[in-house]
Amino acid sequence: MDSSQTPGADRATVFDVIIVGCGPTGAVLAAELRLHGVRVLVLEKETEPAPFVRIVGLHVRSLELLDMRGLLERVREHGRQRPAGGFFAGIDKPAPKDLDSAHAYLLGIPQPVLVRLLEDHATRLGARIRRGGAVTGLEQDDDGVTVELAGGERLRARHLVGCDGGHSTVRRLLGVGFPGEPSRTETLMGEMEVGVPQEEIAAKVKEIGRTEKRFRLSPVGGTYSVVVPAAGVGDRAEPPTLEDFKRELRTVAGTDFGVHSPRWLSRFGDATRLAERYRSGRVMLAGDAAHIHPPTGGQGLNLGIQDAFNLGWKLAAQIRGWAPETLLDTYQAERRPVAEAVLDNTRAQMELHSTGPGPRAVRRLLTELMDIDEVNRRLIEKITAIDIRYDFGAGPDLLGRRLRDIDVEQGHLYGLLHRGRGLLLDRTGRLTAGAWSDRVDHLADPTAALDVPCVLLRPDGHVAWAGDDQRDLDAHLARWFGRPAD
Repeated sequence: MDSSQTPGADRATVFDVIIVGCGPTGAVLAAELRLHGVRVLVLEKETEPAPFVRIVGLHVRSLELLDMRGLLERVREHGRQRPAGGFFAGIDKPAPKDLDSAHAYLLGIPQPVLVRLLEDHATRLGARIRRGGAVTGLEQDDDGVTVELAGGERLRARHLVGCDGGHSTVRRLLGVGFPGEPSRTETLMGEMEVGVPQEEIAAKVKEIGRTEKRFRLSPVGGTYSVVVPAAGVGDRAEPPTLEDFKRELRTVAGTDFGVHSPRWLSRFGDATRLAERYRSGRVMLAGDAAHIHPPTGGQGLNLGIQDAFNLGWKLAAQIRGWAPETLLDTYQAERRPVAEAVLDNTRAQMELHSTGPGPRAVRRLLTELMDIDEVNRRLIEKITAIDIRYDFGAGPDLLGRRLRDIDVEQGHLYGLLHRGRGLLLDRTGRLTAGAWSDRVDHLADPTAALDVPCVLLRPDGHVAWAGDDQRDLDAHLARWFGRPAD
């Protein structure tokens, strides 16, 4: 019998973690937990994957994280690379020179393909994914969380994570506030065929693009991706119709381009909201359940994936019993400010998409300023999340930042992080992970391309310590990896 359906499952802990929602965030989190032997069940309310194909972009930091787990090559063969430039408000500027990453590009990939690859990775590691499991209630106590599904079935876990999107059921059941701004504008997006020559489309797109930055018709295989601003804000629960597209196209372009035979149709607004807290007792929020914002800059999916990499090893440490007392609290302390910054930059970008004379003047000025390499670089680093520095206290500039992939004697640095453990990279050969070696690997390599003697990396690739003193290192090992093993 399926253990999740065992009589009395509401009274005994069956799983360590239940994840609600099996999008990219939920699938990545499940895999991260399984690297540490955590018993994971993923509940997805939809019985089948989404029928439409939407192309999403993986930014530099997400590509680095996938490389750390040995997934990048598998994902990259299904995607298409483009330079890491032109992201901020769609201002067409080249990628900055010598961006500090071995993966300084955007990878476009169909979202269903990405989800399938991430699900496959999680299930290979032993995660269980259950479709058609809609959550309708939850209760938590000192020992765990009880989840009720549609139909009355009850499941039990030590912890629960809501990765169930902007309309998160988990967030609502927790009573966590989701303050922010509702949508003021709406954009229709879909994929369909057209009935006019490509040359006519290209000329019209160029003409309209001088003033309307939310309009796009671009070929995708044998069809066209269509993005067009809508006159009002509709019901997000109701998908737009082909007639809606025709009407808005005629309004913006003076023609509907003979669009027909849609593959999929959707709408998105510019609502911007951030959960008041990411954790309530044994329940946490990640991805769009914790933050929503306009898609400009393509940051949403990446932000959720990065949430999962931050949370996974910390929650696993809590379950395995070695987490320092405050480790799980650092998830919100680190990730919520990152989301706040993303919300701010998407607000700014949406203003730059406006067609009023003021925003257009600011856009012209910023376009000119982005000819300065440092300005362009700063904005691209912000969009791609390689500028993040978590606040770990006083220390060298490297402290709290992610470490780029570098060459080491055993190949490359990220290849040493596939197991999701910490890593002591030691150029001196004098240090040791000692009693923490059951959760931290040690590589003594005098040839490592570092500007400091040694670094201690967390499983998410951020530098937790830099220096050359064993006593100082031990203190930081205890801070991030708990009490030493007996």
